[in-house]
Amino acid sequence: MKKLLLLGDEAVAQGGIDSGISGFYGYPGTPSTEIIEYVQRSPQAKERNIHREWSVNEKTAMEAALGMSYAGKRAIVTMKHVGLNVAADAFVNSAITGVNGGLIVAVADDPSMHSSQNEQDSRYYGKFAFTPMLEPSNQQEAYDMVHYGFDLSEKYKLPLLLRLTTRIAHSRGGVEVKDEARPENEVRLPDDPVQFVLLPNIAKRNYEQHLLAEQPALIEESEKSPFNKYIDGPDKSMGIVASGIAVNYLMENCPEGCNYPVVKIGQYPLPYNMLKKLFDEVDTVLVLEEGYPFIEEQLRGFFNTSPKPIKGRLDGTIPRTGELNPNIVAKAIGKEIEIVYSPNSIVKARPPQFCDGCGHIFFYKALNDVMEKYGKGRVFADIGCYTLAALSPFNAINSCVDMGASVTMAKGAADAGLLPSVAVIGDSTFTHSGITGLLDAVRENTNMTLFILDNSAVGMTGGQKSAATGRVEDIVKGLGVDPDHIRIVNPIPKEHQTMVKVFSEEIAYPGLSVVIPRRECVQTYIRRIKMQKKAKAAK
Repeated sequence: MKKLLLLGDEAVAQGGIDSGISGFYGYPGTPSTEIIEYVQRSPQAKERNIHREWSVNEKTAMEAALGMSYAGKRAIVTMKHVGLNVAADAFVNSAITGVNGGLIVAVADDPSMHSSQNEQDSRYYGKFAFTPMLEPSNQQEAYDMVHYGFDLSEKYKLPLLLRLTTRIAHSRGGVEVKDEARPENEVRLPDDPVQFVLLPNIAKRNYEQHLLAEQPALIEESEKSPFNKYIDGPDKSMGIVASGIAVNYLMENCPEGCNYPVVKIGQYPLPYNMLKKLFDEVDTVLVLEEGYPFIEEQLRGFFNTSPKPIKGRLDGTIPRTGELNPNIVAKAIGKEIEIVYSPNSIVKARPPQFCDGCGHIFFYKALNDVMEKYGKGRVFADIGCYTLAALSPFNAINSCVDMGASVTMAKGAADAGLLPSVAVIGDSTFTHSGITGLLDAVRENTNMTLFILDNSAVGMTGGQKSAATGRVEDIVKGLGVDPDHIRIVNPIPKEHQTMVKVFSEEIAYPGLSVVIPRRECVQTYIRRIKMQKKAKAAK
């Protein structure tokens, strides 16, 4: 075997390539983005023509991956934790349809909300859907779990959720990879021609006779899993249950080995017998897990008649929110720690800001000039770089809830009589989740103005190509917006007065209008020019 230095995301990607995968699907979202980006750069993936293009959103990605599985081939669908909300309909129902080719849903959670609206824990989705789950504690496990996960998925004909967290996804580790990739599956249709037809009688049969019937076997798989381990220790005053990145933090604090017995969790459903063995032997149980008290809550249910304390996030031993770190774990296991001041406690924070020369700067300057006479609180924004306009010096927007919500919130506010009502959305977010909201507004000719900031990129997550590139106005026209009220402007300083004039006219118009400020993202522009110069020099 050869050894590579890989991010956790990259280990998942390489694991898929080496496991005979035929397709990766996903929508970019930190901290999951690097999975598909790695595959897009991979010579192996290119040679084998593995599908590796971005999808319009997580729901379409999930459904396309399910379609590849239907055809008997292996697929991975990637997203961040809030993206699983978008894909939830297809994900939960895929557990009832079951799969044909192996299907892994790789979801990267973002505890502490480094780049997200919340820090929800995707393990609850897996439990809700009754799917098996894997959670790596290091990059090697991330790689190995893909191989194992595909086999498990195909053995039980169920999708599998692979849960990453930020520090696993975005840290590097040595990974031993296989010398040869497994061959891809041949196209093979499901044995049951109505397996994927969720009419109520078929869905009930699948749910009861397949999904629920397999649960005891999935628990047994967890009991014997190579990723779940009981590690004995001499001090029985406390037992520790640790999962994911928490295993590393525990090892960091116990370089010579932990004195307490430990159950390491990497596969779900939880291995009840292994946990009961620990519980019977110790006086107290400490749960170390990244995210919500997922394991802790289940332990309290398993052993609810016992007086033995279970410590973790619920009792305050571990902070209720935010990421774990080695110091938190050290304190929880009773180790004295040296007080280390964080940079935030001694250095003034520098808030994020627009890149120099970004077209959004000049758009918001013009919008603020126009909106001044109407007063504050009338601009609904969305997920993207342009959300930074909520901060000083712009203070230009008043909402940012979820992908696409700018359009529908502005519509609802207009329906309530808030006039003018303005929505701001990026081109990629528009195709992700804004189109349907605009269609509602078209049907009712809602008195609102929508600004689609077209920088031809998914700028916030690294400049991936937008699904709307070169076709925003065509999409808007196709939805039925009056062509007389579809306006395109160039957000640069010398066009300020033109923008003010256009914005004023469309905001004053008593009906639906769409304005498209169009200018390439400065970061993708810089990269494009560099690549052109490099290509020219190579000739």
